[in-house]
Amino acid sequence: MIRKNFIWLIVAAFAWLGAPDTHAFETTATEAILIDESTGTVLFEKNADAITFPSSMTKLMTVYLIFERLADGTLSLDDTLAVSEKAWRMGGSKMFVEVDTRVSIADLIRGIVVQSGNDATIVVAEGLAGSEEAFAREMSAKARELGMLSTSYRNASGWPDPEHVTTVRDLSILARATIENFPEYYPFYSETEFTFSDIEQSNRNPLLYAGIGADGMKTGHTEAAGYGLVGSAIQGDRRLIVVINGLDSNQARASESQRILEWGFREFETYDLFAAGETVEEAEVWLGDAGTVPLVLGEDLELTLSRASRRDMTVKVIYEGPIPAPIAEGTPIASLIIERPEMVTVERTLLAGASVGELSFLSHLGSSIGYLVFGPPSNP
Repeated sequence: MIRKNFIWLIVAAFAWLGAPDTHAFETTATEAILIDESTGTVLFEKNADAITFPSSMTKLMTVYLIFERLADGTLSLDDTLAVSEKAWRMGGSKMFVEVDTRVSIADLIRGIVVQSGNDATIVVAEGLAGSEEAFAREMSAKARELGMLSTSYRNASGWPDPEHVTTVRDLSILARATIENFPEYYPFYSETEFTFSDIEQSNRNPLLYAGIGADGMKTGHTEAAGYGLVGSAIQGDRRLIVVINGLDSNQARASESQRILEWGFREFETYDLFAAGETVEEAEVWLGDAGTVPLVLGEDLELTLSRASRRDMTVKVIYEGPIPAPIAEGTPIASLIIERPEMVTVERTLLAGASVGELSFLSHLGSSIGYLVFGPPSNP
């Protein structure tokens, strides 16, 4: 087996960016995670897989299921749902719906997102699934589908229940899916006020008023969970998602979420490494009508890197070679491995960027004789 390492490319590309190491970061949140939305890179985490209570951050899933129905055409913003006595009597934060009335989907979304209305979530759950219990089962099923494997819902609002649990990592998965899957509806999360039943309420998300490019998403608070927040902000062409929980005050929630986002924008950058179809390296070919075959990626590769990572990372192309002909374009034949200090190793499959045919019989014979006389081709 012949292995070929291709290490210098990215190191050389970023060496001129030399900068001090990313400083260690701490937060007073009990659980926290910060991710880059476009690459999914985890920039910071603390107890990200610890089981916690989602409180009103639950409403992200309630709204996600509304957005799904809007996107597939089974629901429209002008459709209305009936208000039951159960919804009207619901405690906690309220939209102040009136029993025996009907409320539009657009107003219910704003009542949930802006006003955090527990009553509005019950209207939605009963209207879309027949009961809150049935809707909660649908929420849990969707969580598993999205990869939120530690999440279990028992209601649509986040009302305290010992079996109504999640993790901040799972909440970040939900936030990213919402942003990526429903760009036409995501702007609901940036609205700062909404009036219903002549009662004006402001969005409880402190990030929306911080001037850091925040445009979502949802706060939460219960005695058991403390103060939490799922937030997102965009600066330039970069978007970050932060999830925190377990803070002891509204003020701490506001300051910590903003501080974590600002740190992420300052200490990390996303780089376009290779475009789909761009040659990453040339692999040697055995008995082919070409001596090498280009190795390419099937899709664009972006990496989010800290200053320390971009200085010290290594990139390798590994394959067993020389690769015998014939080779069909698009065949997986190598691996691209990128190792970054204190960050998850990235591995991608490299494909043949062109087809390579076999040599003719006489050429094949000559190469075979050369192999017997001189041995296999050396690998530089």
